[in-house]
Amino acid sequence: MEWSEEVIGRLRVLWGEGHSTAEIGRRLGVSKNAVVGKAHRLDLPARPSPIRRDGSGATPRVRAPRRVAGPTLPPLSSTHGATHAAMVTRPVPVAPRPAPVPAEPRAEAFAAPPAPVAVAPVPRPQPAPRPFARTVACCWPIGEPGTKSFRFCDADATPGKPYCQEHAQLAYVRVRDRREDAA
Repeated sequence: MEWSEEVIGRLRVLWGEGHSTAEIGRRLGVSKNAVVGKAHRLDLPARPSPIRRDGSGATPRVRAPRRVAGPTLPPLSSTHGATHAAMVTRPVPVAPRPAPVPAEPRAEAFAAPPAPVAVAPVPRPQPAPRPFARTVACCWPIGEPGTKSFRFCDADATPGKPYCQEHAQLAYVRVRDRREDAA
């Protein structure tokens, strides 16, 4: 879409009068999003939000609670150069831990460790190859859906098909050649 000086002038006037972007779009014959984009590019003053009911248009600032304890990430290595120097870190207070009480050494601590035992790997059973990742039971619906008697046929499905042999014959009907009927 081409924005002529005349259309831009009308946009500025309608924007200044406080019309909604949808209404301005209808009057100019463009979409609401086109109006929003052009107003942004023209740096027109921001509009109050139609969602906020107080009419101020300002977003109330809510401060996030400060974290007082817990683990922090280690500082970045010096390989990051200027970005590391520009970062400002604040110390996080951590509750002091009680000093560990030394325990008396046990007799087992001085014994030689047991020799490692070689364990032969247990062979895992290989799953049987399946041509398709479909269910192995027939998926032919039996009965009226939504009733208590509704179920699916649970016979073994034909390999590569979702149905058993009987239902596959019903589902897959060979198309006759019409030229045979003409003869």
